[in-house]
Amino acid sequence: MFSDQTWLARLIWAALVCVVLWAVFEWQLELAFVALATLALSMAPVYVAKWADIRVPPSFIAALGIFVAGTLFLGEVFDFYGRLWWWDMAMHASSAIGFGLIGFLLVFMMFQGDRYAAPPIAVAFFAFCFGMTIGTLWEIFEFGMDQLFGFNMQKSGLLDTMSDLIVNMIGAVIGAASGFAYLKGQARGGLTGVIDEFVQRNPRFFKRWTK
Repeated sequence: MFSDQTWLARLIWAALVCVVLWAVFEWQLELAFVALATLALSMAPVYVAKWADIRVPPSFIAALGIFVAGTLFLGEVFDFYGRLWWWDMAMHASSAIGFGLIGFLLVFMMFQGDRYAAPPIAVAFFAFCFGMTIGTLWEIFEFGMDQLFGFNMQKSGLLDTMSDLIVNMIGAVIGAASGFAYLKGQARGGLTGVIDEFVQRNPRFFKRWTK
């Protein structure tokens, strides 16, 4: 299950395990909790994929590990959000691209890869909406945490929220455009390569797909 993962993903997991052990030894429980949560979230897709009998490309697992580590560990523990002005936007953009790809694959799987039942532009539009919806729900979550518990997740308020939504939109467009390009027969590596790898690894979900 873990042997076919990339060296990068395994390196991230090993580093997080070391941080957890060191934090417990030094009795820094907050650091141990954040590192353990990061480890659990980055490894969860591997177990979920096995349970659902879905073969997720190792490159996607590695990218997810980098994102989770960047968001929780580097962002919170090392305060990258405060030190680097662009860090929050980078995390939002990467998550929107990822959710755009996931949205594309979900609707593509629903139609078993039938390009005639689901025109490329319609699938791409759904993928864009999926990515934007997840990003919007996260902004609502941030607003709720700030209002109910006095957090400061929105930072500068409206400006931070709107900046995040604009970045989410750009990321969702990139993810959706990648799905559209794939359906148009333009899979040339990069994000379209990830889509193609997922399709090749899970042919039973795309019985009607022919290039």
